[in-house]
Amino acid sequence: MTTVGIGTPQTRQGLGSRLAALTRIVELGPGRVDPKLLTESGQLLLRAGDRLKLSSDHTVVALAGGTGSGKSSLFNSISGLDLSPTGVRRPTTARTHACVWGLEGAGPLLDWLQIQWRHRFARASALDKGESRLHGLILLDLPDHDSIRALTDTEADRLIQVADLVVWVLDPQKYADASTHRRYVTELAGHDTVTVFVLNQADRLAPEELAECVTDLDDLLRREGVENPVIVTTSAVTGKGVDNLKVVLADTVARRRAAIQRLEADLDRLTRRLGKIMPDDDAPPPPAAIDDARRIGLTDALCDAVGVPAVGEAMENVYGVRSVEWVGWPYARWAKKLRPDPLSSLRLGDLKDEIRGLTGGSVSAQPAEVDNAIQALADGLTTGMHEAWQNGVRDAARSRSAQLPQVLSEELTEVAPSLDRVPAWWRLLLVWQYLLVLLFVAGLVWVGTALAYGVFEIGTLPESLEMFGDAASLPWVGLMMASVLGLGVLTAVAARNVVVLGAANERERLEREMRRRIGSVAEGMVIEPVERELARYNEFYGAMRSVRG
Repeated sequence: MTTVGIGTPQTRQGLGSRLAALTRIVELGPGRVDPKLLTESGQLLLRAGDRLKLSSDHTVVALAGGTGSGKSSLFNSISGLDLSPTGVRRPTTARTHACVWGLEGAGPLLDWLQIQWRHRFARASALDKGESRLHGLILLDLPDHDSIRALTDTEADRLIQVADLVVWVLDPQKYADASTHRRYVTELAGHDTVTVFVLNQADRLAPEELAECVTDLDDLLRREGVENPVIVTTSAVTGKGVDNLKVVLADTVARRRAAIQRLEADLDRLTRRLGKIMPDDDAPPPPAAIDDARRIGLTDALCDAVGVPAVGEAMENVYGVRSVEWVGWPYARWAKKLRPDPLSSLRLGDLKDEIRGLTGGSVSAQPAEVDNAIQALADGLTTGMHEAWQNGVRDAARSRSAQLPQVLSEELTEVAPSLDRVPAWWRLLLVWQYLLVLLFVAGLVWVGTALAYGVFEIGTLPESLEMFGDAASLPWVGLMMASVLGLGVLTAVAARNVVVLGAANERERLEREMRRRIGSVAEGMVIEPVERELARYNEFYGAMRSVRG
């Protein structure tokens, strides 16, 4: 007969904090975590909340096993009473029986376990029989888990999930039965501190055979993920080994830690499954927000998508071309009409049409380029994330992408310059230029009159106009005309320089305003949704670290 006792493990503290973190995971997980995992997490939270509110002075130990393992006989042997029916009929135990050492405070716990009143038994005389070490034990004899009755099979599964300590009762013939190992042992790997394996009916084996079975069972359990299996050999018929099992149970009851350890084990198992959607521990932490470089990069990409540089350049060129009509020297404009149109060679006519189209709202952002800009932002933020969270960030970035091109176009329409806008100084300069033209024409008339009447003496002018026919005035009139021409040219050149400088400033102002508006749109329609998703991911990431303990 071999007995391996349960040690006193160093259990982690802060179960409440871990459960609180799991609550946040359940709240943050929809759409990012497998719904089955979220359902199991919610069920664990409910189970933990219920169990922690109930008696902490009682330890629920479930005897589980298949038909013919001697589970009920072992239950009766431990309790010292003939409480659970035994026999060869399948199944012998149709309903769970409970034996309680110390009934005070156990009622609500038994109600939670859904144990029927007629199947509850109290060991009121336990202290008289030297069983004080088991005070606080609630021992359950579960229905056979391999029962042909669906009702009992479901009840066994339910109580195996909620018991503080599960004692698997195996027999020498079926200790490697797949229905036990595949359905329960493998699934509950990692629950070493709250699981005991009893090889019952040891009286049927010779000592050498029993030792061989124990070794084989130990190897099998370790292969299935039970790192430190606790195996106790018993014989419910002869009573051999039952005291050893009682020692294990008494140690568990005395520490009053089984309920906490079971919940921790369930939480650990669930955490390992949840951890598959998290990056490795050595991976860089997820970004908490979008940095300035990425914000600028997104704005630059969106500016390119709506053609801000091209619009600015077109505006500058058209601004310069239109200024010629107002501030250029009239004679130069009239002379240019005799030459081919320079606009056709510069293709500024197309630029005018582009500005007119923008002003009329016909120019819009390119959806494909907008989508590429958003995709680049999302890809840069999701490196190392699980695919579910990568998709979440991308979806958040694209959440308003359908409306984004239209909103950008509307913003540009508001800020686009009006082609009909003429600065006031252009109008004043035009008046000045035509005044100079009139002065030059007047000079030409004066010169003609002086030549006709003062030089060629074709007639006599009225006395009031004699000064215009005086040949001596020709040098002065010529000087005046040259001065007018020079003043006109200088004015045109100076005005042109001012226009060029103003066009550049206007372009900068336009591009700056367009960029500001595009950045504002990007902030509200792309960056804010993404940062909310990043905040959700970071909170989930922190909750996962907390739930790991």
